[in-house]
Amino acid sequence: MEEGIYPRPLNIHWVATVDSPEFALLSWALAQSSIIALDAEWKPRRTHQQETNPCTFPVVTLLQLACRLRPRLVDLPPGSGDATLLSPDDSLVFLVDLQSIPLNSVYGQLREMFVCPDVLKLGFRFKQDLVYLSSTFCSHGCDPGFDRVEPFMDITSMHTALQQRQIGRRALKESKSLAIISQELLGISLAKEFQCSDWSRRPLTEEQKIYAAADAHCLLEIFSVFQARTAKEEGNVDERDSPNLRLGLTIILEKPTVTERIIHNKFFEASDLVRAAAASDLLKSLPSTNCIETDSFCRKSINLDDSLLKIIQSYGSKILLQESDRKPRSSKKKTRRQPRFCLNAEVKHLESVDDWLGPPPWDRLLGGDGYPKFLCDIMVEGLAKHLRCVGVDAAIPHSKKPESRQLIDQAQREKRVLLTRDAKLLRHGYLIRNQIYRVKSLLKNDQLLEVIEIFQLKISEDQLMSRCTKCNGRFIQRPLSTEEAVEAAKGFQKIPDCLFDKNLEFWQCMDCHQLYWEGTRYHNAVQKFIDVCKLNE
Repeated sequence: MEEGIYPRPLNIHWVATVDSPEFALLSWALAQSSIIALDAEWKPRRTHQQETNPCTFPVVTLLQLACRLRPRLVDLPPGSGDATLLSPDDSLVFLVDLQSIPLNSVYGQLREMFVCPDVLKLGFRFKQDLVYLSSTFCSHGCDPGFDRVEPFMDITSMHTALQQRQIGRRALKESKSLAIISQELLGISLAKEFQCSDWSRRPLTEEQKIYAAADAHCLLEIFSVFQARTAKEEGNVDERDSPNLRLGLTIILEKPTVTERIIHNKFFEASDLVRAAAASDLLKSLPSTNCIETDSFCRKSINLDDSLLKIIQSYGSKILLQESDRKPRSSKKKTRRQPRFCLNAEVKHLESVDDWLGPPPWDRLLGGDGYPKFLCDIMVEGLAKHLRCVGVDAAIPHSKKPESRQLIDQAQREKRVLLTRDAKLLRHGYLIRNQIYRVKSLLKNDQLLEVIEIFQLKISEDQLMSRCTKCNGRFIQRPLSTEEAVEAAKGFQKIPDCLFDKNLEFWQCMDCHQLYWEGTRYHNAVQKFIDVCKLNE
């Protein structure tokens, strides 16, 4: 599986216009869901933007909703298509483009859903998202915005509760990221390279859409783990009798029979007419505002099941925004965060420098060996593998979570240029200006071309696949025969039997001893980088 791709196959519904099938499906899903996971994205604000305009919040440009449908209500509305609209776990994932869709068209539905007692809302530190979301809607005339989400459960609270049960005592409160929690509970690694990307730019890339959808959908998965463990410990469910109720998998909803569906649908078609008429009379009596939604959905009057109610009673909470939350706070420490020393006057303004200042530390005039060498931090780790594939020396940090000073020290010691997308690294006063470059591109192929152009790297076809993509090591000078490769791989790496009669040559990394051979994947990779680097032109 390609690195950074969410392991669950998701059907993502992009909602950008009110007359689209996706908007109708969203309205239906908000009325039919018992659990809705929430997340929001906005364009990150740089330090100089916060200083010049400290009295405004960031504008939310994308709202993600992952909807878990109610048991026995997995039939899609008429005209919306077939069950392929659903993800495999009977959930629907929506990305609502708040830059395109009129905000008053969704304001009423979202506000009603946020406070509906029959819908459990999930989020990861969602209060800040709610503040920004409310500010965005208020700026478009949708007053008073959003001030309450109830019932609500935060993923961090679930994780803390599970830790306390595991160790049998009160766990220390740790500020763990969603990626770490997802790794611990689901065994899923969430790629966070798009977290600081420009979410206001359209169209979004497919990778950005997958990232955004996964951030919301994984909250449903984590809640399913929490619900399963809670039910098991309370003695309500025997996991041996329920093979579908296990870690990393959502609870499989009971499928209704054909007869039950017909009776159920006919009943609700009639009841919807009654409720719609009553709602219409009620709306006429309300004071008119610019944002009252006359087509507000009619929620099915079905209460939450007992298991969800117990969890909400024991662990549920709510988000209430106070008046002070609606006012941006200026940083009191802004004037105190100056570096104690600088190498020169330009270092103070490195955060605003986007261009490479060079020359690189491998320059022979600076005592280098003339061979380009890079250090890629965790935000551009995929770029390191691409650079290795085209024969460029590209290392990664020695530790998994290095401090900024450790990154700089490694780059200085090994005469490398540090590649990153983290603008915060540019603020450190001890940086030498030819030590670091901030990559601007988002996608790995584009990042590779950017580095090749900025540093004027000479790439030839002979260099392709000449380094170990696993550890950055060099290959042995002489290829191994099949017999030698089998001997070298004993207890370390398995060579497929189908290769024995193909008379292939094997190459071994001198550092990690990984074996490589010129098979289909090798030739596909070579052709890929010939095309990416335009070596045939």
